Amino acid sequence: PGKPTSDFIEKVMSRITLAGAVFLAFVALVPNLMTQFMGITSFYFGGTAVLIVVGVALDTVHQIEGQLLMRHYEGILKRKDKTGGLLRF
Repeated sequence: PGKPTSDFIEKVMSRITLAGAVFLAFVALVPNLMTQFMGITSFYFGGTAVLIVVGVALDTVHQIEGQLLMRHYEGILKRKDKTGGLLRF
């Protein structure tokens, strides 16, 4: 890409990275702030633990979706066409 395109992509990436970093810092600090200022003592998970659990859950969902999609395409590839041969894609 040219210089203007490169500058634009860099500017957009900086904005996205900053917003994501602020959000992650907020999520990581909220449990600590809840225990210190609100007097909630029965909250057992820290912010980083919440991020890890959510990340693992999302990754598991993506893995399951990928397996289901692969199984769907395997079914299509194993179908026979009208001439009796296997379909090739």
